[in-house]
Amino acid sequence: MENVNYENHFTFAGCDTVALAEEFGTPLYVVSEEMIRERCGEIRENFLNKYKNVKAAYASKAFLTMAMCKIIESEGLGLDVVSGGELYTAIKAGFPTENIMFHGNNKSWEELELAVINDVGRIIVDNIYELDLLEEITKQQNKKMKILFRVTPGIKGETHEYIVTGQKDSKFGIPLEPEKINDVVARVMDSENIELMGFHFHLGSQLFENHIYKAGIEVIAKLMKDLKEGLGFITKELNAGGGFGIRYTSEDHPQPLHYFTDAIMEAVEIQCCKHNLDLPTIIIEPGRWIVGEAGVTLYTIGSIKEIPNIRTYASIDGGLPDNPRPALYKAKYDALVANKMNEELSTTVTIAGKCCESGDILIWDLDTPPLEAGDILAVLSTGAYNFSMASNYNRLPRPAVVLINKEHPELIVERESYDHLLDREIIPSYLKK
Repeated sequence: MENVNYENHFTFAGCDTVALAEEFGTPLYVVSEEMIRERCGEIRENFLNKYKNVKAAYASKAFLTMAMCKIIESEGLGLDVVSGGELYTAIKAGFPTENIMFHGNNKSWEELELAVINDVGRIIVDNIYELDLLEEITKQQNKKMKILFRVTPGIKGETHEYIVTGQKDSKFGIPLEPEKINDVVARVMDSENIELMGFHFHLGSQLFENHIYKAGIEVIAKLMKDLKEGLGFITKELNAGGGFGIRYTSEDHPQPLHYFTDAIMEAVEIQCCKHNLDLPTIIIEPGRWIVGEAGVTLYTIGSIKEIPNIRTYASIDGGLPDNPRPALYKAKYDALVANKMNEELSTTVTIAGKCCESGDILIWDLDTPPLEAGDILAVLSTGAYNFSMASNYNRLPRPAVVLINKEHPELIVERESYDHLLDREIIPSYLKK
């Protein structure tokens, strides 16, 4: 069997996962640098080197550490950040700020000021309130910033309702109502400190169809035409976002990158030709697609509870705090018993987390070999939105992160201790008496 060593253990990126669990403890996030770089290489081959005037940025909200910043920089991709914390991480890692795109629907004064002072390449302006703040900050700092407006094209992707973002009823973006979009574009065209480069849209996450990207571009191209004819505004950049789906379970049928990017580029060419528009620079922002399948999470099985004729629960030493997606989105995962790879899958169990929540169920009805306390469970495709969404619920310390490079594991985020949980706490003086 593939990815099984002579000890009957699951290997990931060339490393024995049981040995990783023994060395670094569990729960443990494990990330393959090689798999990340393979995806970046596919972006170069099938997009950056295939088409002229295109760019790609990694959507860092999926997974961001300083080590990840270094990998993305070395691969020649830009970085998409959505908060001051993500931006600060990139700055501290030495990531070239001119290659950073700063998203977010409610950026604070402090966050925007950090972006302006550090000469971030593009700020994706989400609303008029943010534009007002940016005008004041750029004047104070005597800077000129390049921006894109995030717009909502009114298209709903086929995914979970919580990760759909392109419909009209969305917290993100400026609605495409002619009087609103025309007024805000005209305003920026007159600004001395802000230069509008174009537009950004994002249709959702974990998408498997390309027709919605074509539909989104059709809507935006109509906007580009109207603004050119009405205001003389020429769109120089169009950011089509990301959202390309990956495989979590056998129910998922992901498409190769070019399935999306070829459709995007074809649609741009058709629509620009139709409306007599110059081709803008096209930008994509994959995040999950780059890192999702490059990660696994290792857990240790503890208590096993059999309810005759109903269900068997196998509890792990993590759960909702290190992977909230099943509770938030009913997200599905596949998993392997890492120390029993060649044994028959003769039992069915439900993998329960250790939190004091009935909803802390990681996987329902997983086929496994007979389980025992101490077995190591490897949950697949956890590279995206696990570490980045982790919490300390129930006062559980967050797991460590190990990066594997050429079969060599190295710690890139230390495991939290109980002392870390108390680092920022202060007891008021009157309570100390």
